[in-house]
Amino acid sequence: MRLRHIAQVNPPSPAFDRLSDDADISFLRMESVWPKKWHALGEVRRKSDVLLGFTRFQDGDILVPKITPTFEASRSILVDGLSSGAGAGTTELHVVRPGHDVYPLFLMYLMHSHSFLRFGEAEMYGVAGQKRVPDEFLRDLEVWVPGFDEQQRIAGFLDAEVGRIDQLQVARRRQLGLLEEKSRVLVDHEIDRLVSNSGVVAFRRIIRSIEQGSSPQCDAVPAGLDEWGVLKLSSIKSGKFHPSENKRMPGGVEVDARFRLSSGDLLITRANTPELVGDAAVVCGEVGNLLLSDLVYRVDLGGQMNADYVCAVIRGSRVRGRIQAAARGSSRSMVKLRGEDIRSWEIPAASRKEQMDFVARVKNQLDVTGWLRSKIERQIRLLEERKRALITAAVTGQIDVTTVRGADVS
Repeated sequence: MRLRHIAQVNPPSPAFDRLSDDADISFLRMESVWPKKWHALGEVRRKSDVLLGFTRFQDGDILVPKITPTFEASRSILVDGLSSGAGAGTTELHVVRPGHDVYPLFLMYLMHSHSFLRFGEAEMYGVAGQKRVPDEFLRDLEVWVPGFDEQQRIAGFLDAEVGRIDQLQVARRRQLGLLEEKSRVLVDHEIDRLVSNSGVVAFRRIIRSIEQGSSPQCDAVPAGLDEWGVLKLSSIKSGKFHPSENKRMPGGVEVDARFRLSSGDLLITRANTPELVGDAAVVCGEVGNLLLSDLVYRVDLGGQMNADYVCAVIRGSRVRGRIQAAARGSSRSMVKLRGEDIRSWEIPAASRKEQMDFVARVKNQLDVTGWLRSKIERQIRLLEERKRALITAAVTGQIDVTTVRGADVS
């Protein structure tokens, strides 16, 4: 039957309305809407602070992100245990309130199924990067509704089987963390050896200049061939350069060619979260028409040191420790790295040959851990696909959960 016959879509919230203006309620930003994590990521605010401009909900509601790419990421949640029994959050949420004949957890799982996500994506409207799922899609969605007891059995089955898959994914992500730690230890060992042999030099004695780019108004989609794009912060990640992470500049906007990227440029993130600020990468290969953004520094080494060598040293514990110590002194979620901070870093004073040998050794070591990382990441993706397939089969009646285990579902 249609979803509107078994649940309300974007209804009023009586539990919210009954509260006094000074009551504490739960507040969810979009980044807080994560299955099994929203309790820890949410906030508490006074009702009077969120009376206007926010979505209202209450215990027992299902929150469905409406905007891309959050919808496709399957981040719908069933909220319960809200502060004062009510909450408010981003307007980019649809609220689905299950009726008396539907088990809430069953309905929540349905919204993590392949079919729900695929149909919802097909119904999105709006421009690229800002598409949204209309509430008509939810109201008219055709839902298989077994008896209430069967809904409870399906939800219980999925709780157990999905829980097992989640545990495997947690274990694989822990392995990724250990691999990252191993990579850091290998690099630190090489850096310590260079420092012991050659000593250090202040980075200010090597740098010719540090510049940051501009931040023109851009589209939400990446630039195509022969189009100009501006780097996003995500273009620099774990020491790697990702040129596809950019925002397209609209036609007719004047381009400042001073900020055009070239192969071999050393980039350092200027502003980011405390954990990620100061990450570095070297531009490699053909990058097309890309411009430096104001969130990223470009460092001109003046030919005195190899960019790949300096990038590896920056990502070592000696420099990262100084960056993190400075970041810990800030209470903000976004911190900025000053050019003067960068100039104060100490770099091993290695010869050109020692630099190249260092880069080669580190590359060989990281190639091995990188291969292992790709295998683990593939396992995580396959586990996610299996979880989605299992949920879909259960909530659409393709398997009888009283006689089958998740392990029997291919």
